Amino acid sequence: MTRAEAADRPDGGAPKTPDRLRRRASRQLSQLTARSDRLINEGLAQVDARKWHYAVLASLQDFGPGSQAALSGRTGIYRSDMVSVLNELAERDLVERTPDPDDRRRNVITISAQGRRHLRRLDKVLDVLHDELLAPLNPAERDQFLELLTRLLDHHTRTS
Repeated sequence: MTRAEAADRPDGGAPKTPDRLRRRASRQLSQLTARSDRLINEGLAQVDARKWHYAVLASLQDFGPGSQAALSGRTGIYRSDMVSVLNELAERDLVERTPDPDDRRRNVITISAQGRRHLRRLDKVLDVLHDELLAPLNPAERDQFLELLTRLLDHHTRTS
């Protein structure tokens, strides 16, 4: 019996989740997402960070400076929430805001040197958390799982 199956059988008896639910990818993804969110949120909270901090810093590191609107599009964070995320990061000197020379009403957000160091630290924290999340899978299965999830998400992102 796998670890997942054992978790679904608290007393070692019959599964507590009906097979018909366990066979539904949507149900399994939903359940895994809830557990993943809890694990990641709790793990990042231990280092005084949030998943949105990581998303913004990673976007700035990988794609360079951007406006709040561009960052919203890159990360999936609602524009209305982006302001508070950026305020938190700016208060910690992890990002810098400068007026856009082409449009003074808009700011350009840039990752700071301290933000790059913090991002590297968060990468290490997330590596450990993902090892815990994906513990039942060997390295090849982890790669395949991520490839399949990415393919599904890319497909549904293009069609929506």
